[in-house]
Amino acid sequence: MSADTPQRYSRRDFLSVTATVSGGLMLGFHLPANAAEGFTADSASPSGATPADFMGDHTPGNGAEINAWLVINCDDSIIIRVAQAEMGQGVYTALPMIIAEELEVDWRRVSAEYASVQRHVLEGDVYQRMATGGSQAVSHSRVYLQQAGAEARERLIKAAAEQWQVDPSTCVADYGRVHHRSTGQSINYGAIAGAAAQVSVANVSIKQPAQFGLLGVPTRRLDVPAKVDGSAVFGIDVRLPGMLYAAVTHCPVLGGSLRGYRFNSVREMPGVVQAVRLEAAVAIVAGTWWQASKAVEALPVDWEIGDAGKSSSELMRKEFISALDLPGASVKKLGNAMQAMEDSQTSIASDYILPYLSHSCLEPLNCTVWIQPERVDVWGGFQNPEAVLRLAASLTRRELAQVHVHNCHLGGSFGRRSHTDYVAEAVQIALEVSAPVQMIWRREEDSRQGRYRPMAAIRFKAGFNMARELIAYTNHSVSPSILQEAHPEAVKAGVDPTSVMGLANMPYAVANQEITHTIKNTHLTSWYWRSVGASQNVFAMECFTDEMAAAAGQDPLAFRRDLLRGQSAKLKVLTQLEQVADWGKRMPDGSAQGMALYESAGTIVGMVAEVYLSDQGELAVQRIISVVDCGNLVNPLTAEEQIESSVLFGLTATLYGNLTVENGRILEDNFDTQAVIRMNDTPVIETHWALSGDDHWGGLGEPATPCVAPAVCNALYQLTARRMRSLPLKDYYLQRRSS
Repeated sequence: MSADTPQRYSRRDFLSVTATVSGGLMLGFHLPANAAEGFTADSASPSGATPADFMGDHTPGNGAEINAWLVINCDDSIIIRVAQAEMGQGVYTALPMIIAEELEVDWRRVSAEYASVQRHVLEGDVYQRMATGGSQAVSHSRVYLQQAGAEARERLIKAAAEQWQVDPSTCVADYGRVHHRSTGQSINYGAIAGAAAQVSVANVSIKQPAQFGLLGVPTRRLDVPAKVDGSAVFGIDVRLPGMLYAAVTHCPVLGGSLRGYRFNSVREMPGVVQAVRLEAAVAIVAGTWWQASKAVEALPVDWEIGDAGKSSSELMRKEFISALDLPGASVKKLGNAMQAMEDSQTSIASDYILPYLSHSCLEPLNCTVWIQPERVDVWGGFQNPEAVLRLAASLTRRELAQVHVHNCHLGGSFGRRSHTDYVAEAVQIALEVSAPVQMIWRREEDSRQGRYRPMAAIRFKAGFNMARELIAYTNHSVSPSILQEAHPEAVKAGVDPTSVMGLANMPYAVANQEITHTIKNTHLTSWYWRSVGASQNVFAMECFTDEMAAAAGQDPLAFRRDLLRGQSAKLKVLTQLEQVADWGKRMPDGSAQGMALYESAGTIVGMVAEVYLSDQGELAVQRIISVVDCGNLVNPLTAEEQIESSVLFGLTATLYGNLTVENGRILEDNFDTQAVIRMNDTPVIETHWALSGDDHWGGLGEPATPCVAPAVCNALYQLTARRMRSLPLKDYYLQRRSS
């Protein structure tokens, strides 16, 4: 097979089951009503083959079905469907664990597969929630997933009791079997799965944390073996018979448009099939992606740039700082901050500014689309697959029932793949091509056409009385709005709630405070980025908190403790952080500690960074210690991995993260100009838990990220007496490389 020949691969067949009385049981849980009866496999395409034949789009065949979540086979193997996107954060394991906990099964018998997006849409949101983001996968779905597992367990118990003609209350489920206490009879789940599909139960109760046997136990991830042996399918791995490839070049200035292009100059290049015109881009379709990419690079294109071509980072910076001098929209007001500031014996003020940042996912944006007369199929890694389905239906003018979205593993996302701009392009290209087509954005397009973490300018002022007590606090921030595009109805009275995360919910008790905000958009697009607005604001807030501590003549940790009066959970985290980090210990020459504290998604993170700075100005972050309270843990293994991931993501932004705009264009277009932290420069990362328990379930995907920059910069101040009020640190210090 030549390199130019499209290859056909198929996913591993996770599920082979007939849901009949003798063969197996499809189980699930749905509030408020059960799914429709007789949900069947996708019909064949006119060519005689369905996309499901190539990508393992598993849907129930004939037989008894209660709902959507759970499949029990006659051999006692169990398939649990996952409605959230696996982006590396571990939900492909954590969410099945929640169901398995209630089902009382042998975890070794459990496998997982993605839930059907089409089914979710057609059956009235049967999976409750398919969008993934905001560190909410566990906290928002835990209860109904527990209910799904508990209902399945009680159905199995009832089916066994009816077979034995005993009272179900005398039976118990354990480790994949139902047991009758008095007679000692037992039966495996697979043997009664079909019968369980025919019974109903009511008033099912779920376990409390003290009753858990699986949740809270470190558990190996279900997705790791396939990712290690290469069989895991990411969007970029999809292969279909006769598939073509598309590479796209966009207007180099966001907001510009396409005037024209000269296809004849590349028409005869190897493998080139056709060109497709888009509003602000042009795609070349070819037999291989490499052929398409080389042709689109060579394609002469004429762009309409517009006024945005005059923009630059320096101009934006000046405009944002100038906007700090103007009144902003009110976010929060307590007491009379202006009067208290006038009455202050001393005051301090500081401005912070943060750059735009890209998501820089390892897997470039991609999407595969196959449009046929009776159906449309879309493959990719999507954070919001339901939105993808509705978009594809709209663009192709098909009914929702004709559109099938196949979610794959995501090679990173951090918010980027919750937008559907790249999906729209792929569908538009496929509408012009009479074959399946996979569109992949080159890394340069991925970087220059991002939906970026917004830049921000943030001003603080604090006033102190004669006893050096904090009595007045004001804050004004300026940043673009994410929600003006995503959810304009959520922008009220001139405030985008995502823009003031970490500022509006400033945790420290100050009797007189006033917080204001100004929306200032640029030609660059803004979107959700890991920890959203907190990624900028907590850096500024927690660095300024250290400034306030110095002005008050207090240790930074003691100062925070005084201002957290009555907040027992945060104080518990702070106390444990002081202990495990040995806060205030004597550090080696050239080293120092810095700290930060933040709460989001129901999770409190306290963090200490230990930083080294050589006499030559070489910077090394040596150790990051985190204490975390998310209430309860599903899987301690993946929980710790998420904290580590958040720390490294935040550290890359702290050290290197920046986008430079010149003539309206983003200059950083690949990993040679936009560095990420290297493995041999990764600090020691320690995670400690201060779990509050009860019914508290916080998220873990994002809350640690905002603490990294302020902890590092506060440590640097201890070494240099210089406040870092802008990032990245590469602009000020050399990065010390480990050998």
